[in-house]
Amino acid sequence: MFLARVGIMSSDHPYSPAKRAGNHIYVSGALSVDHDYQPVSGRKEAVDAALERMRERLATEGGELRDVVKLTYFVTDITLREECNEQFREHFMDNRPARSFVEASALPYGASVEIDAIAVVE
Repeated sequence: MFLARVGIMSSDHPYSPAKRAGNHIYVSGALSVDHDYQPVSGRKEAVDAALERMRERLATEGGELRDVVKLTYFVTDITLREECNEQFREHFMDNRPARSFVEASALPYGASVEIDAIAVVE
């Protein structure tokens, strides 16, 4: 079962996957893993998986990608920037949220990408 997707807390996930405060939604880092927490292989596939996990978390609080105002990408390989830029152009160009892009030495579960977000819903 994908615990973070359904919002169930465990000792390994003591935080909220997404938290709504007024009209803001704060999305915890969503990893490039499948629903069994196995890392997704392939560069584009990993970037897409992290975005999908982030979108799922956002939806639990009533948000959509169009509501995102800030994204932070954490990657284990800075050369993933082009794949992330492609994804950003595909999903966010109408909205153009602010974005940070950070290389990390490692991410949980062997993931190569993690995305967190802030959204504002009407």
